[in-house]
Amino acid sequence: MEVAVGAMHPLLHKLGELLVGELTLERRVREDVLSLHRERAFMHAKLREVAELPRPGEQVALWAREVRELSYDMDDAVDAFVVRLEGEDPARGGGLKSRAHELLKRTARLFGKSKALHQIAGAVGDAQARAKQLGELRQRYEMLLELKDGGGMGSSGSTSASIDQFDPRLWAMLREATELVGVDGSRDQLIKVLSNGSEKNVRTVSIVGFGGVGKTTLARAVYDRVKVQFDCAAFVSVSRNPDITRIFKKMLYELDEEKYLIVIDDIWDEKCWKFIKSAIPENNCSSRIITTTRIFSVSEACRSSTDDMIYKVGPLSESDSQRLFYMRIFGYRHGCPPELEQVSRDILKKCGGVPLAIISIASLLASHKQFNAKDHWYTVLNSIGHGLREGGSVKEMQTILSYSYYDLPSHLKTCLLYLSIFPEDHEIERNRLIWRWIAEGFVQHKNNSCNLYDLGESYLNELINRSMVEPVGIDFEGRAQSCRVHDIVLDLLRSLSSEKNFVTIWDGTEQSTPSDIKVRRLSLQNSSTSSGSATISMLQVRSFTAFNLAVRSMPSLSRFQVLRVLDLEGCDLKKCGSHFKLSHVCNLSHLRYLGLRRTYITELPGEIRRLQFLQTLDVRGAHALQELPPSISVLRKLMCLRLDWDTKLPNGLSNLTSLQELTGLRVRQDSANVVRELLCSLTGLRVLTMRWEETTDLDSDLVQSLGNLREIQTLDVYVDGGHGDLIRSWVPPPCLRRFFSEGPTSHLSTLPPWVNSSSLPRLSSLDLRLSQVRQGDLQAIGALPELRSLRLRATGRIEDRDTERLAVGASAFPSARACAFLHFATAPSMFPRGAMPMARRLEFSVRAWDAARGGRLRLDDDLAMGHLPSLEEISVELWYRRIDGDEEELVVATLRRAARSHPNRPTLRINRKRRCVSSRPSCFCICSLHIRVLMICSSFFVTAAAHRPSGSILPSHLEKE
Repeated sequence: MEVAVGAMHPLLHKLGELLVGELTLERRVREDVLSLHRERAFMHAKLREVAELPRPGEQVALWAREVRELSYDMDDAVDAFVVRLEGEDPARGGGLKSRAHELLKRTARLFGKSKALHQIAGAVGDAQARAKQLGELRQRYEMLLELKDGGGMGSSGSTSASIDQFDPRLWAMLREATELVGVDGSRDQLIKVLSNGSEKNVRTVSIVGFGGVGKTTLARAVYDRVKVQFDCAAFVSVSRNPDITRIFKKMLYELDEEKYLIVIDDIWDEKCWKFIKSAIPENNCSSRIITTTRIFSVSEACRSSTDDMIYKVGPLSESDSQRLFYMRIFGYRHGCPPELEQVSRDILKKCGGVPLAIISIASLLASHKQFNAKDHWYTVLNSIGHGLREGGSVKEMQTILSYSYYDLPSHLKTCLLYLSIFPEDHEIERNRLIWRWIAEGFVQHKNNSCNLYDLGESYLNELINRSMVEPVGIDFEGRAQSCRVHDIVLDLLRSLSSEKNFVTIWDGTEQSTPSDIKVRRLSLQNSSTSSGSATISMLQVRSFTAFNLAVRSMPSLSRFQVLRVLDLEGCDLKKCGSHFKLSHVCNLSHLRYLGLRRTYITELPGEIRRLQFLQTLDVRGAHALQELPPSISVLRKLMCLRLDWDTKLPNGLSNLTSLQELTGLRVRQDSANVVRELLCSLTGLRVLTMRWEETTDLDSDLVQSLGNLREIQTLDVYVDGGHGDLIRSWVPPPCLRRFFSEGPTSHLSTLPPWVNSSSLPRLSSLDLRLSQVRQGDLQAIGALPELRSLRLRATGRIEDRDTERLAVGASAFPSARACAFLHFATAPSMFPRGAMPMARRLEFSVRAWDAARGGRLRLDDDLAMGHLPSLEEISVELWYRRIDGDEEELVVATLRRAARSHPNRPTLRINRKRRCVSSRPSCFCICSLHIRVLMICSSFFVTAAAHRPSGSILPSHLEKE
């Protein structure tokens, strides 16, 4: 139902624009379009009402499906009409020859427009006939479409997401994950096993339990706590359809020493484990392996000796279930309003002690403003079926999760279903997802109170708040860098998407698609599906996503006609067959999103100018793309352009006045004029990432051009060869939220005058390098009211600094979560009680020689941390000289004692830095672990990949093992 609403909303918007913008429509056509717009508006209103029903009847679902298909077809017709009207080449010049050519074209367009009007008239007529039939069906089943009093969840649910950039509830969710209600005992037990240094051989601990019980959460908790004890560590996910290439790449990237800790999460098959295990060497360095699986036989296969351990995770106890439930709803672990005690016990009984079910239902209840409404709680209780029996089942879990799904507003249901496009355990980048939502028309606002991206990010935040989506990498600004979907939730979304014909997935598990089904969104996830994808009609496909395992099976782009989203991120297009030609992308006139990140393309065709509706172009990591074609300058609707540093920009980009995000802008002597022209024109930019590599004659002009960016929220500048101090003369707008200055020559002589609370009231993240940090600098930065993340570094040699004792006031850094003060001598004592009350991570630098007799460092006083109540992580940069051995160990002992005495027992990391020439050789070496993984990877890449046997979850190269 909600999919029909999602399909209808963009159509209404387009019909409205068509009526307003195309005053030259023939009167008959205009009247028909107006009539159709009224009919669609009525259906949309009715659909919104029906979408609030938890589970509509079969007749209603069939009616909604027909409305959705009509909306899609009409949407395609309107788009085709607009493409015909706006499709003339906007890159033509103004010479005599071109003017004559334009005169001929203008005459031709009169006939073309007449033809387009005839086509839109025909499409409108067909739509009206279908709408009349649907209207008769609607009247026939009108009683089924009327809502009963109290029958829907939507009336009490949240109808719109907050448009705040930073959602404070994300912090609460992150704390829930770290506090680990009910598994702290299990965590400590496993830590004790893994930390037993007397066992020098490699030891494996296999965590086993049914879906949703918290295996990955437990493994992550153990991993985060003990990884500092090992030389290197890696956490990789396997899933049901393992991408061995990705797994080995992550292992190679993370592991570079002998004593290692590896977590292999979510193993589904013994053969897969044996293949991965063959790449992990045995040693006598007390290395450890943690595996998680749902299948007991797999956990047994992970044991290679009697020293290895199988740890079975069971459901939470009644008391722990209550603690988790209450903390998610009320913000505290114990206690509940008396009138809700009985119903809460009944709800928890149905959740069966499964954390995923508990958090899902608790998030649902917490999302409603009146979360203590007794009637609402009983409605939830009565709607989640019989609950989970002991041991649980996927079907029972999905029944509970489905209730949280049906409680979502219709626009969030559509956005959530869209995540079924991505494979299991796939980390979905935030920007990639939100720009795709925008391209699909899922993000719509009724006024201009906020931009589409911010609104889309609020949608993602709300899905995270409701525990339907798991955040990945929540930064200290409170933003999730990526997200993923729990495999049980993903199974539910795939089932719903298939039922509603929202997404068609080819991953080797589905056999065929009925010929009467119009495929609207296609996700190609496995190379064994080539025969299946060849039988699918691409004529109505609006979104096509391919993943690297399916790169050899991608269909020709010439088969698509109404494609809006083409996402090939991570696919090596050099491996595609001869039938796949990137030049065909220029014929996709409806395209809004083109994702070519890490595709190894060498050029973009000049005919890309035809993509007049393109909103997002992502070519990061293309590796061989040296320049953009000049014709890209005519794409006036482009909102997001993401480049590599090495990609050269053409002239004329000042026409891209819709651009909101530009990453990969490179400033050199030969491009300074282009960049200046660009920055002077693109006043709507919100995000800019630029690399300033050379001193140019226009440096001052470039900084002045930055002042034109009155909407800028994020500015990242990498300075290497330019004059970083020029940025001091910049006058940023009050809306700036993030400023990063990085690179060898990025340091500023003094703190810029614009870094103050009155000029930057919304600044949330700041990264600066100063020649010298002084007392006034800390006071100015500490007064920023919204600052959450800070990295402040000094340049030069730390031993050359003066001995000024720095300090701030008791109200400094009121919102800070993470602060780093590096390369100048600091200590926790510089923050008095009351300052930095929310800081969870603190990094600072200490000079060991200051601890000598008569030195400036009073160990027990200056290194005490108990007055900083929220600390969880401490990183210390300890500088020492060859002669400072005693003082060095004294500082280390004091730091450890201070961390142990803190109520939170924060994690302590000490990075020792010696101010002398290192005796360690500077040659590059590869450890035996790296060599073994490289050998396995080489074997993997040269193995011929035959088709997989039916029903196998492994690629053919694993079957041969």
